[in-house]
Amino acid sequence: MKNFYKRSLYLVYYIRQLDRQKFIKFFKYVKATQGYSSRFLLRDIIKSVYKDNIGLMDYFIFRFYEKTETERSEWAGTGFMYEYQLKMNPKRVRLVLEDKIKFLYHFKNFFKRQYFLLETLKSNISLLQRILSNKSGKLVLKGSHGQAGAEVKIVRSNDYSPASLLSYMKKNNLDLVEEFVTQHPALMELSPSGLNTVRIITQITNGNVEIIGCRLRISVNSTVDNMAAGNLASAIDLETGTVLGPGVYSDNTKQEYSIHPVTGMPITGFIVPFWNEVIKLAKRAALHTSENRSVGWDIAITSDGPELIEGNHNWCKILWQLPVKQGLKKELEKYL
Repeated sequence: MKNFYKRSLYLVYYIRQLDRQKFIKFFKYVKATQGYSSRFLLRDIIKSVYKDNIGLMDYFIFRFYEKTETERSEWAGTGFMYEYQLKMNPKRVRLVLEDKIKFLYHFKNFFKRQYFLLETLKSNISLLQRILSNKSGKLVLKGSHGQAGAEVKIVRSNDYSPASLLSYMKKNNLDLVEEFVTQHPALMELSPSGLNTVRIITQITNGNVEIIGCRLRISVNSTVDNMAAGNLASAIDLETGTVLGPGVYSDNTKQEYSIHPVTGMPITGFIVPFWNEVIKLAKRAALHTSENRSVGWDIAITSDGPELIEGNHNWCKILWQLPVKQGLKKELEKYL
């Protein structure tokens, strides 16, 4: 009864947060390709919310309409992940990951790039001129509480004067500016439209750091690399840093790609540069906030090595499971 009540609350939340346009698109696609009636499909979606603790969109993204009851039970959905991450990263300690400003201060010894707060720049014109003249020629403007690529703008330094940059940031509620990270030539060749980062998911158990997932996020004509923004993701071999398979979308109507759809560069078989250093950086970062036991680290690769971008207490279950085409809930249940 307790689970029924809790999942009923989740269902209300899912409905309120629902991207209705995308839901209708997926719904019509499944009806057309699977031959299900609207009544059957709606009933099956709601049943899965209660039985498998997933969100409404998870049903389509994880292709539950093609899976058996046993296969469905193997996937970690929105409800399960909320409960798991709340237990692993309690609200009292996750703020260091949730707030980008607190994150920068806490991990300041991990960064090579310049970064400044809007409030600091307002009173220091020399710092403002310094960040505008950074060698990358670009700036990353952020809202300190933005999630999943929200409230992130990438702009060219030459397009702004000190005054116009401050005005733009205030107008768009952006309170943090960072030097743009120039990625390694190999990643630039793979996809130059945005910074392609590696997601390393760490789990702390008995004081040790375990790696439970390595993924490459690949931009497709986008300045960001999030799957939620319509980009690809692939699984990476933990031991070698080699991309194991094609890039996949979270959009179930789109095909996967072994070769980048824009640049024509191979995705499968791509070797991430500085791989050993990437893993070391993720483990070091995990231990630096060990009270948060399960974190998804976004790491950029430059010509000089890896650069920590951010840590996510609510790391994405879609990015984790879709590239391997497998439900991985059991991988987390062993830590509970």
